[in-house]
Amino acid sequence: MKPWQVFGLLCVAAFLCCSWQYAPPQPLRIFLIGDSTMANKPGSATENPERGWGQFLDEFFNSEVSIHNHAVNGRSSESFRTEGRWQVVLDSLREGDYIFIQFGHNDQKKKDPERYTNPWTGYRRNLQNYAEEAQAKGAFPIILSSIVRRKFNDEGTLTDTHGPYPFVAQMVAKDLGIPFIDHQLLSEDLVKSLGPEDSKKLYLWVEAGEYARFPDGKQDDTHLNPDGARAFAGLVASAIKAQQLPLATYLTPNH
Repeated sequence: MKPWQVFGLLCVAAFLCCSWQYAPPQPLRIFLIGDSTMANKPGSATENPERGWGQFLDEFFNSEVSIHNHAVNGRSSESFRTEGRWQVVLDSLREGDYIFIQFGHNDQKKKDPERYTNPWTGYRRNLQNYAEEAQAKGAFPIILSSIVRRKFNDEGTLTDTHGPYPFVAQMVAKDLGIPFIDHQLLSEDLVKSLGPEDSKKLYLWVEAGEYARFPDGKQDDTHLNPDGARAFAGLVASAIKAQQLPLATYLTPNH
């Protein structure tokens, strides 16, 4: 074999070796665990007006990010684990992933022992375990307080319905030295700014006959419509930017 032929074969071999070793960059993955206010909802918005804010989170990130929403209606920090849902997420996590943890609405249900957690003990322990187990996989946990319920009193004052749960969520994040997004505070400020009437436009308030899914209409001050879900997802994106978290580099330019 002539020298130039040997050189050519070596070049081809080197190219093939480099090509085999190269792998296109994988998107940064954000996992979501929580309840119905975060969860994906079935059907189009024209069929089902209820939406979780997690459904709109991808609108605020560029194409280098993929959202994996594992939030499920009706789950608490307790039942999400006991039903085996957390194990599915944990098995999927890999180094460099992010996981948003938001529970509280259903942890308050004292008449349901499968979901209720004492905010100072069981709830605190559950959030801590989620975060630490995610960290053991090399993932980055972020804890969020629950979104505000739209509960105005007769005087037009927005009243609290979550008790100590948001504070405990913040306390866990502080103890672990991980980011905390006070989604309750941010959503409360938004709802208060809109007032008792205009804030209905964020929640699942529909007239009778407007949707086949709700023939008698619905007045729901916990769950969100598409406008509310998008607005509350935007609050999370704004908090990421305001806190200058590493995720902020993946936000779309207008956020």
